[in-house]
Amino acid sequence: MRRRRIMSMLGGLTLAAGLVLGAGPAAAADGPPAEFGTDWHDPLTAAPPVAVPHTKSCHVTLADAQFRDYTPYRGTYTPPTGCGDRWSKVVLRLDGKVKGRQYDRLGYLHVGGAEVLRTSTPEPSVDGIAWNVEKDVTRYSATLRSAQPVEMLIGNTVDDTYTGVIDVHVTLTFYAADAHTAPAATPDTVLALDTPQVTTPRNAERVVAEVYATGSGGGCEEFWYLAAPDPAPYSCKAQAGPNREVQLRVDGRLAGIAAPFPTVWTGGWSNPFLWYVIPAPRAFDVKPVEYDLTPYAALLNDGRPHRVEVSVTGVPAGQAGWSTPTNLLIWQDKGSKVVTGGLTRQEETTPVNSAVYKPGSPELRLDARSGHRLTTSGYLDTSHGRVTTTVVRSVSAESVHRWTEGENTDALKGSWHDDQSVTTSGRGPAVTVRDKRTYTMDGTTTIAADGRLRTAITLGDLADSLTLRGARPTAFSHLDDTYRGDASWTMNVPRDQRHAVGTSAERYRSYGSDGCYDRSLKTAQGALTEDVRRC
Repeated sequence: MRRRRIMSMLGGLTLAAGLVLGAGPAAAADGPPAEFGTDWHDPLTAAPPVAVPHTKSCHVTLADAQFRDYTPYRGTYTPPTGCGDRWSKVVLRLDGKVKGRQYDRLGYLHVGGAEVLRTSTPEPSVDGIAWNVEKDVTRYSATLRSAQPVEMLIGNTVDDTYTGVIDVHVTLTFYAADAHTAPAATPDTVLALDTPQVTTPRNAERVVAEVYATGSGGGCEEFWYLAAPDPAPYSCKAQAGPNREVQLRVDGRLAGIAAPFPTVWTGGWSNPFLWYVIPAPRAFDVKPVEYDLTPYAALLNDGRPHRVEVSVTGVPAGQAGWSTPTNLLIWQDKGSKVVTGGLTRQEETTPVNSAVYKPGSPELRLDARSGHRLTTSGYLDTSHGRVTTTVVRSVSAESVHRWTEGENTDALKGSWHDDQSVTTSGRGPAVTVRDKRTYTMDGTTTIAADGRLRTAITLGDLADSLTLRGARPTAFSHLDDTYRGDASWTMNVPRDQRHAVGTSAERYRSYGSDGCYDRSLKTAQGALTEDVRRC
């Protein structure tokens, strides 16, 4: 769809979670406006707020910053007083505002070197917008118990054309534990992987890596799911086509695989009018990919430095475009200074990667398919006995990409699957956690002879989780976060002649052992026309 040229007119994501609550007018009683104007409803999502206990709370400001360029904000975090240091919940909140003209931007927030938030910004109206993001950051409690350096960046460019200064205020709210609310069970150590080489505590009994993997930077890896190999005549090229996999290796040995989430940023698919009010799933709260590395804990416990490296397969050699900041979360055995054990199994299938180009007229087509499976197992001799952990993970993807010469029609229908089973056995019945994740994308952009561009797209973020103790289910959950949008505007004309129109909708449904949540939003021409809660 001549992506580079369109992005130069509208803006592309460049480097610089939870609930996003919007304010602003809903549709007037007589209906939404006929087309987009100079203002619209503040961005919001249908995702639930972070659930918090009814206990004493304390607040700390992490950052107050205005981003005009690529200079990071730097400050110092000091733990709160009055709420103890073993909290039941810690919630991060980002409040942002911007007005004028500006691209969508990608940002990060580090505390003590650990990435605690990766986010992107909405594109503003002339009159200005405000939004906020909430995220549960309780898992970083070990870092938050002591004073830490803070670094934040939402890389931005401000000049005579792009006038939007991004103004953010970030806070942490700590909820104390009390007689009725226990402290959260959190990792004992959080290690940020500033370099591939790391030395861990010697008594680790559980190790999880989290990777904030994003394809971004304004190049083709921002749209990796649309890439095509030679000889296909398409503007974004990769010999592997759209096949991508996020891999983690320990000392050169494959230890984890994952499917990347196909994030669509707020300028995505050449049509920001789709995302002005309701962003695509995860655009404001980039969730990390997680790997259970407990089978490798015995190796990591030997007191020596080890290399933990993350890579993305399928990216053309020498091409940038992926960011993979990584944290290690470590639970330690309080009854042992050194925990020993061994890696007993590491098996993988031969990766399947197929990208078949089918020339035609007027339509060109690429059929892509990938698949990979990894099994790891290891044991640890802990203070409470021998514990064996087995991790089985399989990833797969299928997509059909259709386009015409010149990319005036560009369509993709794809799905990505990431299934994992983690079984822990020791004393008593084995505990197994099974997670199934599916990401879907079905979109088409067309450019008519009169320069009218239209995009219709549906995105899905689905997940199922089941916990078994022996053969008995003890917990389950289901998530379905679906976005639908259809918007059009006229290219190559002044802004007031674009006559942009568009509708968008999101329904976020979750249910399980902890109850249910169901909220749906709808917009038309930037006005909120529906906000319904069903649970």
